[in-house]
Amino acid sequence: MYRAAIENLKKWKNKKSRKPLVIEGARQVGKTWLMKEFGRQEYEKTVYINFDADKRAGDLFSENLNPDRIIKMLEIYSGSKIDSDNTLIIFDEIQEAPRALSALKYFCEDAPQYHIVCAGLLLRIALHSGTSFPVGKVEFVRLYPLSFREFLMAAGREQYAQLIKDKDYKMIEAFKQEYITMLKQYCFVGGMPEAVQSFISEKDFEEVRDIQKRILSAYEQDFSKHAPAVTAPRIRMVWNSIPSQLAKENGKFVYGLLREGARAKEYETAIMWLSDCGLVHKVSRVKVPHLPLKAYEDLKSFKLFIVDVGLLGCMTGISPKILLEGNSLFVEFKGALTEQYVLQQLKAEKDIGIYYYTNERGGCEIDFLVDDGQRVIPIEVKAEINLKAKSLKTYREKYSPEKAVRISMADYKESEGLIDIPLYTL
Repeated sequence: MYRAAIENLKKWKNKKSRKPLVIEGARQVGKTWLMKEFGRQEYEKTVYINFDADKRAGDLFSENLNPDRIIKMLEIYSGSKIDSDNTLIIFDEIQEAPRALSALKYFCEDAPQYHIVCAGLLLRIALHSGTSFPVGKVEFVRLYPLSFREFLMAAGREQYAQLIKDKDYKMIEAFKQEYITMLKQYCFVGGMPEAVQSFISEKDFEEVRDIQKRILSAYEQDFSKHAPAVTAPRIRMVWNSIPSQLAKENGKFVYGLLREGARAKEYETAIMWLSDCGLVHKVSRVKVPHLPLKAYEDLKSFKLFIVDVGLLGCMTGISPKILLEGNSLFVEFKGALTEQYVLQQLKAEKDIGIYYYTNERGGCEIDFLVDDGQRVIPIEVKAEINLKAKSLKTYREKYSPEKAVRISMADYKESEGLIDIPLYTL
């Protein structure tokens, strides 16, 4: 299975000022597979340690954290000689061995020649909680579920994926129906590797749904297992409310939907916990669409999307039968699936900051705003071919953006600063 993130790992390997690398991402997005595959492709040997599977492994770090001593211990533990040039050291589930996490600092400072990658749950939470985290001594790469392009490659449609990468819209248009069929499948299956693997091999949507349910159940268990006892019920309430939050006309998160009289300060920690775990994307409103967007962030108004479009569909109980019904999949519960899909693609392909815009009266709403450092780009998402977008027209008249993007099922077109991009080419 191809993952674009492996290119980031290759760049990291060849950096002169390389630090230990932490791969972030929600549970079951494929972090372990990525690390092992990277080792298989790029190194002669891989030393893999899972601190959750083998609790004794943490004892290797129980004394001093001198890198030379640790390397000798790792060699004895693994039964393999560690060559700094040709061996990849993988620390998986590193949150189970806080001393191993602390050791990364000393590898950065005193032994940067070793290639170390690690992954684990709740590392961002450790950073916030004051745990001995090697701040500034590690690098980060975030892994998301498979993008649509990665899904096409997994399905053996490498040429289709290449056309998207090359932005060959004329050729893409010739195979439009095939792309739409694959996009429907992707919006149901999503990008969680286990679900994708199952679908590719079995073509069984019910089996995919069972896998999605198991993943959601594992997330729920994490709420109870890893979150503070007082926060866990609130995390669960926020998480379970997201489909109904997105189904509202503007998708804005409303605390009152959690319970009557609910206040922001009661649930801020829960939302931060979900965000730090990589389970939700928090998309804040901006008051005015000026550079840099973050400076104009309205911290009180935001939308919450979840990690994967397939899991969102599972949470709402969308039936596989809807795949056969024209484009109705994309308009389910007010097009929230489509917005989730677009957000997910933007994150997976670009990993950029994403915001949305509404004016004070609420009469003009732009689904997403991004900036490339030089300009603010408004993005309007339409679930069908209907391109009547009053809000985007109003926005362009007021702010005269150099570039505006409309994403829908319509064909690619450029006209006077407005670019129409098909959903299936993201």
